[in-house]
Amino acid sequence: MKNVKIRVPEAITNHKVASHGGIFSIGPKHNPKLLDFSSNVNPLGFPPSVKNAFKNLSQISIYPDPDSNELRTALQKFIGISKNQIVVGNGATEIIYNYCTAFLKNQNVLIPIPTFSEYESAAKLHNAKLYFFKTMDLNKDLDEFNNMISEKNCVFLCNPNNPTGSILKKQNVLRIIESAYNKSAMVFLDECFIELVPDTNESVISYLREFDNLFILRSLTKSFGLAGLRIGYGIGNKKIIEILQKIKIPWNVSGTAQQSAIMALSDKSHIPKTLNLIKKESKFLINSISNIPGFTCYNSATNFILIRSDIPSSKLQSKLLKKNILVRDCSTFRGLNSSFIRIAIRTHKENIRLIEALKEQ
Repeated sequence: MKNVKIRVPEAITNHKVASHGGIFSIGPKHNPKLLDFSSNVNPLGFPPSVKNAFKNLSQISIYPDPDSNELRTALQKFIGISKNQIVVGNGATEIIYNYCTAFLKNQNVLIPIPTFSEYESAAKLHNAKLYFFKTMDLNKDLDEFNNMISEKNCVFLCNPNNPTGSILKKQNVLRIIESAYNKSAMVFLDECFIELVPDTNESVISYLREFDNLFILRSLTKSFGLAGLRIGYGIGNKKIIEILQKIKIPWNVSGTAQQSAIMALSDKSHIPKTLNLIKKESKFLINSISNIPGFTCYNSATNFILIRSDIPSSKLQSKLLKKNILVRDCSTFRGLNSSFIRIAIRTHKENIRLIEALKEQ
């Protein structure tokens, strides 16, 4: 038998898959008793209206709209941006990878850390040269960060940031975008958690017309609890969107997922209810856990909380698993270590269970 030499780019050969919080082999699907605090999706789950998308099962035999036109029209009404400035992805992560494929091959990329690991993973896959800026609150280190933005670069931002929960003020986001614009740099702004921030709106979506270097990522996974259906979308100028539409795989989002997203967007009460719960339970969790010796909570603007623990994160995770509670071990985040865990905000009854379990450690 003749051996064929397979040539694989070094970036692919050396590629390391990003680590995430869920231990999927023991998750709620396999253990219904498990309380998953590692998954930071909407604590109320998906809107009841989404169930209507599963009543017409005949669509399973029909190819979905490859361009998600009906969903993009619904998103246009939801966010007030023209549908030709919207691209829909099989989860927000697909859009991150497609963006890197289109724009970041062999480019310089600046990433504040700790943050969502897929930015680094996707950029590395395309031979980008990465620069990291360590900060737990970019509002306090803004000038130093802006000085790092170099010519013909790309900046990744996550606002509010995962896993720290810190949120950049709108004026500071705009300062970064303007600084990047003046240096011919692009800005990839992840706003996947922006809709889960009570009392303030720091989104810069209304400034898309002013900055053609800006691309914004959103997700229905987080805000509408559609994690299993994989729905994300990106917003940018028409040129960026045309390119991303060209390179995405055909039929990338299933018909059921598209219809579920449309149903979710039509529910006007789900997000307000969620925000009320997040506001109340975030305060309760931070106050309660901060009073437990050995645990320190970071202030969070959204539906998850970063916690410093005197107990190593992997050990604490294992001990809590014995009580059917799963937390996120944050030692895999660049810029953090085994002193950190992250918890999602859940219902009051579930949050009490977590607090009682932490008290016993």
